Amino acid sequence: MLLELTNIDKSYGGVPVLKRAHLTADEGEIHGLVGENGAGKSTLVKILAGEVARDGGEIRWLGTLPPLHSRGDAERLGISMIHQELNLAPHLSVAENLFLGHEPVRRMRLSGLPGMPRFAGIIDRRRELDLARASLAQLEFDLDPRTEVRRLSPAQRQLVEIARAVVRPTRLVIMDEPTSSLSAKEVDELFRIVRQIQARGTAVIFVTHRMEELARIADRVTVLRDGETVHEGPAPRSDFGPLIRAMVGRELKDFYPARARRIGEVALQVEGLSRRAGATSAGAADFEDVSLSVRRGEIVGLAGLIGAGRTEVVEAIFGAHPALSGRISIEGREVAIDSPRDAIRLGLALITEDRKRTGLALILSVCHNITLANLGAAVRNGKLDLGREEQLARGLIDRLRIRTRSVSQKVMRLSGGNQQKVVLAKWLFRQARIFLFDEPTRGVDVGAKIEIYRLMNELAESGAAILMVSSELPEIMGMTDRVLVMRAGRLVKELITASTTQEEIIRYATLGE
Repeated sequence: MLLELTNIDKSYGGVPVLKRAHLTADEGEIHGLVGENGAGKSTLVKILAGEVARDGGEIRWLGTLPPLHSRGDAERLGISMIHQELNLAPHLSVAENLFLGHEPVRRMRLSGLPGMPRFAGIIDRRRELDLARASLAQLEFDLDPRTEVRRLSPAQRQLVEIARAVVRPTRLVIMDEPTSSLSAKEVDELFRIVRQIQARGTAVIFVTHRMEELARIADRVTVLRDGETVHEGPAPRSDFGPLIRAMVGRELKDFYPARARRIGEVALQVEGLSRRAGATSAGAADFEDVSLSVRRGEIVGLAGLIGAGRTEVVEAIFGAHPALSGRISIEGREVAIDSPRDAIRLGLALITEDRKRTGLALILSVCHNITLANLGAAVRNGKLDLGREEQLARGLIDRLRIRTRSVSQKVMRLSGGNQQKVVLAKWLFRQARIFLFDEPTRGVDVGAKIEIYRLMNELAESGAAILMVSSELPEIMGMTDRVLVMRAGRLVKELITASTTQEEIIRYATLGE
């Protein structure tokens, strides 16, 4: 047995996060780790990676009890981790991030003065770049190693994290939600890499919320619920019901809940929207001649591979990075949207793919985040009425079933699913009527996904128009009325969801017309 975690305990501020949790992994095994947000998955793997100190329990490595008190201890054992919250240096290049702390060096002769060393080691940047190119080519990642990480998309940053974890020899790789921002094609590539790692005897702990991924890649699975290990056994191949019940402690029916479809008039019309890469922020993708419409009561999916331009289109509609040409109409009236302020004033809402970076003010309370886009509603006599603000926020916390200790709790302390609900509450408080959802369930657990789907359906049933970007084809198939497929910055096909298949969507996304 390579790894045995036994009776692991961890508390924060007297609140237990892990309670006698256990997990085992053998050499060459792919072991799935699942559970709802807040179940303790990330804490458990951070303890294993030496990043968090455990309060109790044992960690056995090849039958011994090695010191495991720091990331350096873990690396010496051959443990490498890919973080859910990307742990990169944004001002450094891809190559510099890949070898950070393990840079190739070359000896340089010094002056040889008395009392001075004759040689010194300096970082060999040329070799570092060559090694990075070779590593990225082997992984088939289309990344320029000279590019600064801050100029990459979230999906590209995830690829850098993956590459950094596997460029060095390892005995165990921990992958914490590695597919959360990858397209279907990139997930396939990741799984190919995981199997390569497995073939050389390396174990993989694979943390995910996606049941279908367990069926494809995992040998065994451990389920955490409320900090405790409640199930350990072979990974299911088709019937996920028992696993989901173990995760949430209850039956989950109607994963994609039914919706009363009452489609109304066109709320959002986009015609000939175009923008060239480099015209705005660095790294922006091309999109050209994009035309689409979304009606009241309708959910329209925007599908395609990462880099197809889906996020860039919704950001342009919202005015975050405006298009250079084309027309946008709201309720049949052409409008100018040059900034998010214009979009908000017109009743648009953007739920971004990276809620922590662009959707929330993490250091502020749940209450303040909910009212952030419409503070005027809580103002009386020219002053912010804190009591009224709290009362208004409580109404949305109850309506959206946001799990928080209080309205004053910092939003950074919430689980991913509850953070996403806070983002949605912010726009409901603003009374938005056109919603642009960009990867709405990225990084949230099964139970929270169903809650978000329920809320989206309620919005549509109330007459809101929804345009949803998603890389999860089951989500596209389960939630939408129509699917618009993008490829290389262009809309290549419109499909009626009820009359199409995942295979057809993939075909248009990869091959076009």
